Amino acid sequence: MTDPKSALGIRMLHPQNAPDFLDDKLEWRRLFAEAWGTFLLVVVAAGAGVVAEKSNGAITLGMAVIAPGLMVMSIIYFMGAVSGAHLNPAVTLAFTLRRNFPWRRVHGYIIAQIIGGIGAALFLRNLFGTIGFLGATHPGNGVGNFTALAMEILLTAGLMNTILGTASGARNIGSNGALAAGGYIALAGLWVAPISGSSMNPVRSFAPDLIRGDLSTTWIYIAGPIIGAFIGVGFEFILKKKATDAGAIAAQGTSS
Repeated sequence: MTDPKSALGIRMLHPQNAPDFLDDKLEWRRLFAEAWGTFLLVVVAAGAGVVAEKSNGAITLGMAVIAPGLMVMSIIYFMGAVSGAHLNPAVTLAFTLRRNFPWRRVHGYIIAQIIGGIGAALFLRNLFGTIGFLGATHPGNGVGNFTALAMEILLTAGLMNTILGTASGARNIGSNGALAAGGYIALAGLWVAPISGSSMNPVRSFAPDLIRGDLSTTWIYIAGPIIGAFIGVGFEFILKKKATDAGAIAAQGTSS
């Protein structure tokens, strides 16, 4: 049973469906939300490259990098209160390291994200084949692997600070979170996409690589976001020292 005082505190600080976010019986709903949200993110992020190739350049680089940011913004608005709209193993890891999210729920979220990402890559391949490298992220022409890795670490650290600074506990919800996360993703892509692809998300990169059968540079987009998540959480600790009380309550994984 949840301590009544703790439950009251969580409701006061996080009034939108906070009890549902802690209820173990509703985990299936949160996992479905993560799978569906990640599907939408990857189908747009990878699909932009596919459609650009299919349409002979009708989708510009600017369009391709802004679209995922707008999609993340939309997802946070329509399901952030359900699962937190993590959509990214690095985000789930950051919330957990920050003590806003319980370790026992991490594997479920990551599996759901992987299922959603692979589903999106399969959807694109079945419709268009593997044109445009199936929207995969990879170092740009003349860019070394470690340069791309350094950029992914930097970008992800900044993304984690943006998310942790605007989230409610372990949930991306509301206008502040939606605009900040979506805007950051678009901004990062506008200046770094030609260097590393501005992935910041292991699933976004792993899913197209897996389905097209080329994992040669996938390690960059797994290692970079994970390292960046640790750095981002460290910087957040320097800025704010500790997680919110409500976040610590959520990390205990209790439910009424």
